[in-house]
Amino acid sequence: MAVIETKDLSKEYNAGRLSKQKVNALNNFTFTVNEGEIFGLLGPNGAGKTTLIKILLAITFPTRGTAKVFQMDVSNSKWKSKVGYLPENHKFPSYLTGEQVLNYYGRLSGLKSGGVEFQKKISEMLEVMNLTKWRKTKIKKYSKGMMQKLGLAQALLNEPDLIFLDEPTDGVDPIGRKEIRDILMDLKKKGKTIFLNSHLLSEVEMICDRVAILNKGDLIKEGSVDDLTKSDDIFIIETLEPIGIELKHKILELDSNAGIGEYEINTGIGIESVNKMVDLLRKSKIKLKSMQQKTNTLEELFINVIKKDNVN
Repeated sequence: MAVIETKDLSKEYNAGRLSKQKVNALNNFTFTVNEGEIFGLLGPNGAGKTTLIKILLAITFPTRGTAKVFQMDVSNSKWKSKVGYLPENHKFPSYLTGEQVLNYYGRLSGLKSGGVEFQKKISEMLEVMNLTKWRKTKIKKYSKGMMQKLGLAQALLNEPDLIFLDEPTDGVDPIGRKEIRDILMDLKKKGKTIFLNSHLLSEVEMICDRVAILNKGDLIKEGSVDDLTKSDDIFIIETLEPIGIELKHKILELDSNAGIGEYEINTGIGIESVNKMVDLLRKSKIKLKSMQQKTNTLEELFINVIKKDNVN
């Protein structure tokens, strides 16, 4: 089931207070986020990511097009009780303790304070985030990473079915990032849907099922991480025995652009021709160690598609 749906979504802003010129933050943006997946939103600064999140949270409204959450128009506030949100660079009152922050934001989420279950939930969230010993400490003494964990705790306090996370691991050390990744994967196992905006592409690549790449308000790439990072028709063949000069010449007859090392072949001639190359190696009594389709990192893909789009 689609948890988030947009169709031909566009948002225009005035370039300035006295200007009649329009700035397009989003251009006919259409996409879907399915139930139970972790979806990553990527793009350079100014791409339209924040505008999209604000529209989906009904903080601002589109100029044209539609946006639905839980199959309800975003203007219908009934779905908001099922949503948690961690904004980027969030601020909490510095005079409050971690426990008081969760108490306050839990009440804002509609949870009844004072009850045993409410206090139990606060304790549980602090424990999950490894903040139990800091519960009575004023958050002005918290590090940036601790503040991120506390922000994530408040986003999860009402047990939402959909969680919007804007740079959730910003300022968090490697151990803390691993802890947050584990929490997000556990939420996915429970059927929760996570909409993630992050500049840490290695983090996105590790946990996201699908991603969308925005640039200048346009959706320029969307798909599963596995599909997007595969290099079409480029294969790497590893051998257990060295490849001799005579065999190299025969390989080059199949693919004149092949990269051939002593124990490795890089070829981009398509799967059928790759099979012929494998047959050739076997006839030459060369044992294979592995054969795999080459993949790029998500960061490499991101840089390439953004550069290409900026040239066009």
